[in-house]
Amino acid sequence: MSYAHLSFRKHALEQMFKRNIGEDDVRFVLEHGEIIIEYFDDTPYPSRLLLAWRKSRPLHVVAADNPDDQVTIIITAYEPDPSLWEADFKRKKRL
Repeated sequence: MSYAHLSFRKHALEQMFKRNIGEDDVRFVLEHGEIIIEYFDDTPYPSRLLLAWRKSRPLHVVAADNPDDQVTIIITAYEPDPSLWEADFKRKKRL
């Protein structure tokens, strides 16, 4: 589930700026991405890691939903490092 209204954490905005990831990229991941990890114990809201390929570029977005305010909180967004992730970018490599 994702809400139309997004709230970007400072860390997310910093990472997005450094990595040339726009809000439209984040929305694409939320709408078309696959949940690869769910963090049910995160507080104050459970979060999830999503993966989508945008213009042949893999992108990860970590997001949480605040149902009280009907907002999706963007915690971070980044292009996964191939040295840390398997080729499909769905699983971390065992180092």
